Amino acid sequence: MNPTWLEQACMTPSHDFFTQASEHQTQLTKPPGALGKLEDIAIKLASLQNKKLPEINSVQITVFAADHGIANQGVSAFPQAVTAEMIKNFARGGAAINVLARANHARLNVVNLGTAFPADNLKGVIDRSIAAGTNDFSVQPAMSVEQCITALSVGAEMADEAHANKTDLFIAGEMGIANTSSATAVACVLLGRRAQDLAGPGTGLNTDGVSKKADIINQALALHDIAKDEPLEALETFGGFEIAAIAGSYIRCAQLGIPVLVDGFISSIAALVASRIKPSAEDWFIYAHASAEPGHQIIMRALDATPILDLSMRLGEGSGAALVIPIIKSACALHAQMATFAEAGVSEKSE
Repeated sequence: MNPTWLEQACMTPSHDFFTQASEHQTQLTKPPGALGKLEDIAIKLASLQNKKLPEINSVQITVFAADHGIANQGVSAFPQAVTAEMIKNFARGGAAINVLARANHARLNVVNLGTAFPADNLKGVIDRSIAAGTNDFSVQPAMSVEQCITALSVGAEMADEAHANKTDLFIAGEMGIANTSSATAVACVLLGRRAQDLAGPGTGLNTDGVSKKADIINQALALHDIAKDEPLEALETFGGFEIAAIAGSYIRCAQLGIPVLVDGFISSIAALVASRIKPSAEDWFIYAHASAEPGHQIIMRALDATPILDLSMRLGEGSGAALVIPIIKSACALHAQMATFAEAGVSEKSE
């Protein structure tokens, strides 16, 4: 049961503008490749924006929040009440992502998809509650098919809003106690890996805690036995409302032609889900930073991705991606504003 929007094709990046931007980079007053990844960013954005000189004027950050039934198994160092408490902190403007959104003049939305503790009627928080968190996937599927489709569609709704606001760059963040367990389980299914390969400390588990977390996930993987080529079923069985919403927002952004800046571990797994549901969506993803979660490297290899930054972060919220906004803007500015050899009267490299 797929919603109509999920059947739509993703937009195709422009090969012509990729070529034009690549050629333009060779004419700028610098040795070839001297700006490293900044050149690649500008060229990719040119192909995504259908222009030789791309620009980032409008950034949308959307934080999706929800609780997870698997928290009942003690897989997090923090209690489940923290999800609702952090939503309230977002509403007050006191979280890291609030600070970074303000610093980068980005619009920030917070979407509550369902918490175990009350987080109602908060100014600045969009209420799209589906249930009081997902089910405990160690016992039963995390969500029904209908709930999963609803969560995906909430993400699409936020992408539609970003499109209406003429957004140049979309960032999805997440908040949800135990969501690293949920994301790890989803990734284990899609990559055919055991939990020991991907499970990490999350909110701060010690070695014994990580081992327990991996054991619980492995038992759940065996219980449900989902095939690796069934991304929607993996999402329904092990995912979180916020993870599904992020995946939905990424797919919809690709359909609408909005470049996506992917955050860390959980957002990257949502990107993996999105790419398995809609492979062409991946063309629209730029990977912001390398998470300190040990499994993130495996996810990056699976996506054939190289993150722009590595600051040993694992906060979530979209915070790592927000830090990359100035780098993306700088890449565009350098591409557009540097003089060419001809304009500057500088001799080019000898053959």
